[in-house]
Formats: sequence, structure tokens, C-alpha cells
Amino acid sequence: MGILLLVSPFAAASEADAPPRLAYLVSDLRIPFWSIMAGGVEQQAKELGYSVEVLSADNSARKELENTARALHDEVAGIILSPTNSSAAVTVLDLAEKAGVPVVIADIGTQGGEYVSYIGSDNEQGARELGQVLVKALEARGWSEGGVGIVAIPQKRENGKARTRGFVDALSSSGFQAAGIRQQVDFSYTETYTFSRELIESDPNLRALWLQGSDRYQGALDAIRDAGKEGEVLLVCFDAEPEFIEMIRSGQLVGAGMQQPRLIGEKAVTTLHAYRQSEPVPKRQKLPVLAVSPQNIDDLLPTIEKNVLGTGPK
Repeated sequence: MGILLLVSPFAAASEADAPPRLAYLVSDLRIPFWSIMAGGVEQQAKELGYSVEVLSADNSARKELENTARALHDEVAGIILSPTNSSAAVTVLDLAEKAGVPVVIADIGTQGGEYVSYIGSDNEQGARELGQVLVKALEARGWSEGGVGIVAIPQKRENGKARTRGFVDALSSSGFQAAGIRQQVDFSYTETYTFSRELIESDPNLRALWLQGSDRYQGALDAIRDAGKEGEVLLVCFDAEPEFIEMIRSGQLVGAGMQQPRLIGEKAVTTLHAYRQSEPVPKRQKLPVLAVSPQNIDDLLPTIEKNVLGTGPK
């Protein structure tokens, strides 16, 4: 005896009317930069009529692959990818290409693979301008030479290489020079503190530390304090935390190279949407990094609140 299965026409219509789905594969939502970018992705997706699922890899390449498989199984209309690193991105892109799913890369970069567009910060420009901010601050204190230690994000990332390149370029035109580099692995307070102390202790003429991230800035500040170098070793950072506004104003932080994660997230969605509408899109897009100092922070504050911290008007 056969069984007759009836499908409600209302259910079929509802499925047909559902908005197209996107997936945002992000390296680690625990880091504010990425959660702010996710906010930009979600807001722009909503405005353009998409639903979006945000899948965090928690800084694990293995989990990133699991999230990729999940997104492809769900037959998403497109993927926005902020990979754990540039080499891991290649595998994600290969899987998406085989499934016929378009991918827009939002920051970090990739060492290969096919994608619609890469949207990122102009890390080299931002780091160069931040280096210039630091040099001016050092010279204003009457210092004309010395070392700058770098606590870096992984240099296998394309954005990490660009940051180091731009910053060192700014130092090369002055009497200051890079005085060692330590690459972060787990991005913890302990790691940041340990690397900062090592750099301070390895160079008696160290004038500053550059932290290529932002959320573990306290580890660098504590290392400077515990080494008895407050006022002798300055600190600059990349990216931003809400407290940086007052820290820069007070001089506790010399400056910060602030990316605009919310803007990157929004741009990633509009680019993917344009591609799906068969409109031409640029292969690479670089958005400016704000080199923020005590001299310009008030003028830049509205942009910082909206695009950097994600706290301003949407």
C-alpha cells in the first residue's frame, strides 16, 4: 500500500519567498575587531534582503573547515570570509569553488585560490602613517635615535607582512629602527606581556613598543611599568578599543592605526550583492586606516565611533 505525501502549498511558497542566505566565516568573534565587522555584515545583509549566519572559527583552522562544510551543505548563496590565516584561506576557497559558491574575502588575505573580491584595510599605508606619528612623538621628547620593538600578528598573514613593511619604512627615514620582533600565537595577555618584557630587556636603548593588535594592550603597558620604563618606553597600537579614545587624549597611548571593520563588513556584502547581480566588481579593494593621534582624534571621532568601534549611528 503506497503512502501519499502531501506538501502544503503554503510551506512551498514560504520556502520560495525566504531571503537568500549568506554565511560569514570569521576567524574569531571573541576579538572585538571581528565582532564589529560581523555587525557591518549583518546590517548590510539585512538592508539588501539577505539572511546571514555568522560562524566563528575561534582561531582554529580545523573549526574553520567545519564551518565551511556547514555553509556549503546549507547551500548558501555566497560566503564572506575572514580566514584564520592566508594559507588556510586557500582550502576554504577551493571547497567553495567546487561547490560553485562565490566568496568575498574580508581582510587577512589569501595565498591563492579563486574569489570574487578581496576587501581589506590598507595595512601598509596605515602602518606607515602610524610610524610617522610615533617618530614625531619621539622627536618631540628630544630623542633622535633608538629602537622600537614589535609585538606582531603572525607574519604568514598578508596583512601582518604589510603592517611590518609600512612601519619599518617609516622608521627607516628617521634615526629610529626596529629592535626585534615577536610573533603572537595565542594572542593572550601573558604572551603579550612576556614578549614586551623580552623586547625591553634585550635593548637598553628601546624607545617604544608597537603592538600590532589592540585587545591585549594592557599586557604591554604592564610590561613597561614592571620594567620601570614608564615615560621611557612609549606604546603605539594597531586597531582600537573603546578606551583608546581617552588614552590617546591623555598621552598614555601615543597613537593607534585604526582599521574600519564595520565599513569593511558592509563593503563585503555590497560587493557580493553586486556580483550576484552580474555587475562588475574590483578584484581588490583597500580601505584607509586611520592614523589617530592626540592632534587629530577629535576631528576623526565621528568616523571612529561608526566605522571603527561600531558604536555610532548605523
